[in-house]
Amino acid sequence: MSTTLRSVQALAREGLLDPKVVAELAPVEARYAVAVTAHIAEGISGGSEALRRQFVPTRAELRLVDGERADPIGDDVHEVVPGVVHRYPDRVLLKPVHVCPVYCRFCFRRESVGPKGLSLDTGQLDRAVAWIAAQDGIFEVILTGGDPLVLSPSRLGALVARLSAIPHVGVVRVHTRVPVVAPQRVTPDLVSALQADGAATWVAVHTNHPDELTPPARSALARLVDAGLPLVSQTVLLKGINDDVDTLTTLFRQLVRCRVKPYYLHHGDLAPGTAHLRTSLERGRALVARLRGRLSGLCQPTYVLDIPGGHGKVPAAAAWVESAGEGGWTVRDWQGQVHAYPPTSKVP
Repeated sequence: MSTTLRSVQALAREGLLDPKVVAELAPVEARYAVAVTAHIAEGISGGSEALRRQFVPTRAELRLVDGERADPIGDDVHEVVPGVVHRYPDRVLLKPVHVCPVYCRFCFRRESVGPKGLSLDTGQLDRAVAWIAAQDGIFEVILTGGDPLVLSPSRLGALVARLSAIPHVGVVRVHTRVPVVAPQRVTPDLVSALQADGAATWVAVHTNHPDELTPPARSALARLVDAGLPLVSQTVLLKGINDDVDTLTTLFRQLVRCRVKPYYLHHGDLAPGTAHLRTSLERGRALVARLRGRLSGLCQPTYVLDIPGGHGKVPAAAAWVESAGEGGWTVRDWQGQVHAYPPTSKVP
């Protein structure tokens, strides 16, 4: 198989889905996009339950729970012109496309991405770049979507070059799933498209499980790093997929061996129909606490929670240093033992 599977019927034909459930998944497919690349399909066929749970739709997506919302992190609240989200003073999101090579069943933008998702036309993209150029406080432009690496190398290269030419833009950060779900797309032309004079290009790779770091994926990551592009990773904490210490340990260590710095471990957002894949904050905090000391700082991402409504990310891990009154502090070590720390004025 060499093509992307884009329907539940196609998944069933390839043996990735029981044909008996195709009809009952029609409402899921009608609401949320389906796409599984040939590379990911091969992993699922090979027995990876972690990949199956991430990409193959289920009826659980029809169950909505209190608190879930179509725009869980508040993109719409902070959209200043079409495609540009300005949530923080020094950086913006730029969403040139709303399509992806795969559609994750937990996606926080699942209500807006897909084959019918709106992408910026030439005029809208010009206005987006012009708005960024007019805001001299913006240091970093984050290309997201959708997945910007679905753009042709020529279109991607032109956009990266335009952004890099803006004097106050120091970093263009590209968020993508492509290296691990469609590694063959990381061609020399695509790598060249990410390189431009002016701003530094960083690539943030979304990967959630060691099964995604196949030999072709590792080679794709190496092509990016060897070209001088710094890589970081983003991971979503997912129930029944990676919510255990051993899986996270393996994932983060393998990423570091691939020269990718683990950057964020996201708590699952309140996207509709994703409750079956979302852990509790208590479980997430406990897992992160157990990773402390087990993994070096190089392998540790920051566990973050996006506050619903568009109020931004905050660290979600349990506090390690807390006030003990009268200027003193208590400090918890990686083994859970609590130690006293004196008031600052009494430190020799």
